[in-house]
Amino acid sequence: MDLSAPTLWWLAAGALVIAELTSGTFYLLMLALGCAAGAIAGHMGLGLSGQIMFSALVGGGATAGWHFRRASRPRSAPARSNADANIDIGQTLQVLAWNDDGTARVPYRGAAWAVQYAGSGTPQPGLHVIVGMQGSQLQVAPAP
Repeated sequence: MDLSAPTLWWLAAGALVIAELTSGTFYLLMLALGCAAGAIAGHMGLGLSGQIMFSALVGGGATAGWHFRRASRPRSAPARSNADANIDIGQTLQVLAWNDDGTARVPYRGAAWAVQYAGSGTPQPGLHVIVGMQGSQLQVAPAP
């Protein structure tokens, strides 16, 4: 059985898609797109060097384009201070008294929580907003 060049390109594209599904690396899909472009170039009658060049241009261009698209988007905040990952971020609580080390115990969501002052200056009793979490300790700053 003799396999044509476009068939080999399609097999390579399929192998890259399978590798992407097992690894979760989206860049492999861009390379599979390049292999598909090489197969189409083979179906159009281009020689092997034309197929390789077309595959490299499409696959490399798609990979570079995806990389620059990802790099230009802002990164999300770390989970410990990201309100999308932690429902407590942005909630308010009342601190009645602070310890000398900038910590306190406050009632929050039906339990006593340890809080640490994350604002500037000296902590003062009053209304505070949760700005992050360090383990099970809430990081708070004065409410605006």
